[in-house]
Amino acid sequence: MAGHSKWANIQHRKGRQDAARSKLFSKLAKEITVAAKMGDPDPDKNPRLRLAVKEAKGQSVPKDVIERAIKKAIGGDAENYDEIRYEGYGPNGVAVIVETMTDNKNRTASTVRSTFSKNGGNLGETGSVGFMFERKGEVVYPADAGDADDIMMAAIEAGAEDVDSSEDGHIIYCADTDLNDVSNALEADLGESESTKLIWKPTTTTELGLEDMQKLMRLVDALEDDDDVQRVTTNFEASDEVMAQL
Repeated sequence: MAGHSKWANIQHRKGRQDAARSKLFSKLAKEITVAAKMGDPDPDKNPRLRLAVKEAKGQSVPKDVIERAIKKAIGGDAENYDEIRYEGYGPNGVAVIVETMTDNKNRTASTVRSTFSKNGGNLGETGSVGFMFERKGEVVYPADAGDADDIMMAAIEAGAEDVDSSEDGHIIYCADTDLNDVSNALEADLGESESTKLIWKPTTTTELGLEDMQKLMRLVDALEDDDDVQRVTTNFEASDEVMAQL
């Protein structure tokens, strides 16, 4: 299983405290506001907004929070955010991509650099690790959505590229430009997904032992604790034994 999907499982096992859930809702709402401000405030006419709303619903963001985020963009009182991607290295050279939305580039750059340094990592130049990832669409369904063969068939018919099925669920991958169409086709066949979003999928991975995995978790947790950080992706690989000890 790829590093980023394993990371999702780690987070799921750790459980989300109220504060962490509130921070997640805030970040998803920010994405909705930015998407609505950049395009049409009607999700049916704005693919990016439609995907942002779909992801928010999959993460159980309340309907009124979603509606407020859209109205904030319509009202013209939403902040102007720059989308900036940072790239760097974590323990044992593991690649890390940090996606941010910020109203203060200098603050965010300083915080991200400091967080890498304090947690055993190094911030690199743009492109320093990006070549180790591909931009893909990702749609996640629970294990009870169907067996592996049924999900594979539904994914093929929807125009997806690959499926990773396990006891934890089904992760369906597609071209980044096809995510809207593929997710809509899957929803018509399988129902609402748990998650629908654009991701950076590792094309090469770095094996980590227990100590380095623990260091990486501290780095990622510290990065994700920053309000400007929307998402953190790594290319770690770890054995089942290491994963079981986390």
